[in-house]
Amino acid sequence: MSGVNWTALVVLTALFLLVTVMGFMATRWRRPTSMESLDEWGLGGRSFGTWITWFLLGGDLYTAYTFVAVPAAMFATGAVAGFFAVPYTIVLYPIIFVFMARLWSVSHRHGYVTPADFVKGRYGSRELSLAVALTGFLATMPYIALQLVGIQAVLEVVGLGGGSNIIAKDAPLFIAFALLAAYTYSSGLRAPAVIAFVKDTLIYLVIIVAIIYLPTKVGGWDSIFGAAEQKMTTVNEATGKPTGAFIPGSTQMWAYATLGLGSALALFMYPHSITASLSASGRNVIRRNAAILPAYSFVLGLLALLGWVAIAAGTKPIGLDGKPNAQLVIPQLFEDMFPSWFAGIAFAAIAIGALVPAAIMSIAAANTFTRNIYREWLKPDASPQQEAKVSKLVSLVVKAFALVFVLLLDKQNAINFQLLGGIWILQTFPSIVFGLYTRFFHRWALLAGWAVGMVYGTWSAYNVVNPVTGAHFGGSLANIPGIAQMGYIAMTAFVINLVIAGVLSAVLNAMKVSNGHDETIKGDYFADAGDPRVEKLDVGPHETTASP
Repeated sequence: MSGVNWTALVVLTALFLLVTVMGFMATRWRRPTSMESLDEWGLGGRSFGTWITWFLLGGDLYTAYTFVAVPAAMFATGAVAGFFAVPYTIVLYPIIFVFMARLWSVSHRHGYVTPADFVKGRYGSRELSLAVALTGFLATMPYIALQLVGIQAVLEVVGLGGGSNIIAKDAPLFIAFALLAAYTYSSGLRAPAVIAFVKDTLIYLVIIVAIIYLPTKVGGWDSIFGAAEQKMTTVNEATGKPTGAFIPGSTQMWAYATLGLGSALALFMYPHSITASLSASGRNVIRRNAAILPAYSFVLGLLALLGWVAIAAGTKPIGLDGKPNAQLVIPQLFEDMFPSWFAGIAFAAIAIGALVPAAIMSIAAANTFTRNIYREWLKPDASPQQEAKVSKLVSLVVKAFALVFVLLLDKQNAINFQLLGGIWILQTFPSIVFGLYTRFFHRWALLAGWAVGMVYGTWSAYNVVNPVTGAHFGGSLANIPGIAQMGYIAMTAFVINLVIAGVLSAVLNAMKVSNGHDETIKGDYFADAGDPRVEKLDVGPHETTASP
């Protein structure tokens, strides 16, 4: 333990304990009569205002792995792999401004907790609802695991995690996630909502200080961009190609554009993104957040540039196993360049940045399992109290699975599965978003398009081979059929999905094949808080439902 940065570790531990106490105290914040329902435990009583929702969504979308992976991609391979995240978040918010308020309204009217709830109500199809639910659940699991990767990166750089004894080596990680599991179980979505205030404040502080202070230590921005260009244009001996892209060339434009657009379309299909949105107190809260959340895009752009600052600083991200690991580059940069006490604050920002999204993701995955698998297929007469109990237990199982996944498997597997999750989740877009506006798409056509998109996307991703290791699932880019340009596999699968769904819908509608029962009406998509048609019922298909 002689290599431990004790000052940074003490600061990190103190801030971690602070948010842990806040997590347990959150159960008293806006305390309801009972937490024994998914509305209260899983959606915070659907009562969060503009600023709480802003912090919650920011904490949900900008994760610890974002803090680690975006600058790591810039450091390792340049703009195509890293900087596309900035325009995609800029494109994202107008998209959610358009459709998310409608989803909030119809969910408020009918008591929907998950996107699969809406699909079931809109199309009357248990099969399509199950497909959406399973996709969301599976896509979320590796996302939770990646939050652990972010915490591990911090612990490694601070000096913890060495040695051969797995219990001693990973004890801090066990403790962190045991505490996370405990306060999530007791406080539900209120815990990450409270902690998000601390997390976002720390991240803003660290990045603004870093972007002002660090360039002065490495010769300014001219030196930074020069060092990055030199590295990216240097030929990689393993591949025989340039290391990366300083500025994407003409052959990389499709890759850059499809990565940006596909990621923007996919992000709010994840259950955790929708969970945070449905916790808002009104539809205009969603729209206001779509207008002010781009502030995070500005911070993300600064964060991405820190990967190139690390190149100019000569940062060597070497793990405790002695092997290079680009995922350590930002923690290592902070360790090398900041005083120990401020490095501790930066490490805490990353570690706490893992707790907020991990909590929301586990809650969203648990809600999805409870509503759309347990209640829909296993126990249709489950009471709201039983739903809440099952959801709490599943949230523990989900976090335990993520912990085991990271500890026993190579970290690259978590990264590969998260890339695969992005491909999968985009295939639910037609069922959810198009369903908010039209009933043209037929339930069986949507299911067929989803299935083909899933198979094509998974097979294409499998066939991407890492040129260095030779492993499958080596990336998320492949040739676009008919264009002969590299593009994001998820977008190609999405286009195939959409074509199949559109053509089959036209055929099935012409044949007058039943498209299921739609329990929604036009006015549902414009309902707001306090709508008199929303009334609480003791039993029924949802905890709240619309009166006739």
